[in-house]
Amino acid sequence: MRASHELFLTGLFALLLGLPGPQTVAAAGDPERGAQVFRSCSSCHTLERGAHRTGPSLAGVLGRQAGTAEGFHRYSDALRSADLVWREDTLNSFLADPQAFLPGNRMTFPGLADARARADVIAYLETATAGGAQGQAGEQGGMMAAPQLIDLRREVGPNNRITSIRYCGDTYTVGVESGESHPFWEFNLRFKTDSSDKGPEPDHPVLIPASMMGDRAFVIFAAPGEISAFVESKC
Repeated sequence: MRASHELFLTGLFALLLGLPGPQTVAAAGDPERGAQVFRSCSSCHTLERGAHRTGPSLAGVLGRQAGTAEGFHRYSDALRSADLVWREDTLNSFLADPQAFLPGNRMTFPGLADARARADVIAYLETATAGGAQGQAGEQGGMMAAPQLIDLRREVGPNNRITSIRYCGDTYTVGVESGESHPFWEFNLRFKTDSSDKGPEPDHPVLIPASMMGDRAFVIFAAPGEISAFVESKC
């Protein structure tokens, strides 16, 4: 579910949209198989309460009023105005054809045609978060959890921790703790923010490669205000 940006893009899992539709709920699903399907959606959704990505966390989605995940600010108007509770039937209908189910949503995923796969993934959602369990933390009842994003506080080293950013002409030169410096054409360096508990420490941005050739990268800050303060215009 994407945003103001509710791009719940390739997630088979923008399970958070929809209105009751004509699709019938498939036979009882297999949560083990559903865990495999959910891996395709984990770049956009987590099962950890309050841990939102491009789309909202799906922790506790079954039984929840649509458009009400706490702390998620990127719901579309179509979803915010949808009067429904997420149940097996509404999730099934949404997953089958998001645009037909809720016109006006920003979900670009065309739908999951396989009824068994829909039932499996719904069963996984129900099982993985039963009783408040957090399905992303590791093994949940033998099911394979979806992968976590990198922890930018604890899982980066001196080659990624930035000490300086200098701007000259059309070039950014990024210095890192290891003592190396990396020049980037200005169009190839992207400045981003991550304010979550897995984002960088305040005033300690990190450099993340964005291409196999090493000519593109992301600089990730803890907050927007750090960007202009950190970049020095100097030749």
